[in-house]
Amino acid sequence: MAKDKKKAAKAPERPKLNNKDYLEQLRKLHVELVKLQEWVIASGAKVCIVFEGRDGAGKGGVIKAITERVSPRVFRVVALPAPTDREKSQMHVQRYLPHLPAGGEVVIFDRSWYNRAGVERVMGFCTEEQADKFLNSIPWVEHTIVQSGVILLKYWLEVSPEEQTRRLEARINDGRKIWKLTPMDLKSYSRWYDYSRARDEMFKRSDTEHAPWLVADSNDKRRARLNIITDLLSRIPYEDVKREKVTLPKRQKPGNYEEPNYPYRRVAEPY
Repeated sequence: MAKDKKKAAKAPERPKLNNKDYLEQLRKLHVELVKLQEWVIASGAKVCIVFEGRDGAGKGGVIKAITERVSPRVFRVVALPAPTDREKSQMHVQRYLPHLPAGGEVVIFDRSWYNRAGVERVMGFCTEEQADKFLNSIPWVEHTIVQSGVILLKYWLEVSPEEQTRRLEARINDGRKIWKLTPMDLKSYSRWYDYSRARDEMFKRSDTEHAPWLVADSNDKRRARLNIITDLLSRIPYEDVKREKVTLPKRQKPGNYEEPNYPYRRVAEPY
């Protein structure tokens, strides 16, 4: 019995990753992401990354960590607003399909077609029949996407109720984050177990061999960012693309050019 109790005991929490170590590891991963970018351009690869999770799970922070050192022309972030009346009349995935990557692109969805299986279902923006039809069809849709040559990665960020509460409370009290807290977030917060049931059903019906769900513990934001970037790099068969060594050319001589005596409107320098 003692052995069984030991097995059942919860593993001790790892200490938070300090900022210095985090930035050091992130810098190394950024170098790899740039290599990935060069390979995507050279090979014409098509990469689609989906991020889902509860409000406050850290999706935005992960996306920012991925994209802050690469080109926005290659790494495109898609965060669609609420659908228009016209879009509501369309097939649900229809408004997402035009945003899928072309050759030489990485598209990141900050929430995706899985809105139908999550927020729309829980908050009553779609019927149970519509949610059921979506979950029946989406494995086939994703199979078609993958068959077209798209590398499709789907990440679910898992956060505990205690950490979600801490983060949402921080949004209330931080003027930099208050915009992140919407009336919908507050309604969603009160329905933790409705979201849990919706998540469980989504996993059961859309976790496939061709498009599996990849679950990341996001209670420690820094570790989550590093772990997710490391994982996605491991799942894309990128290679180093050789580039010619860059040397700056000589700058031309001024010749007869003289700086003008112009009354520039200077930016104030309070710092």
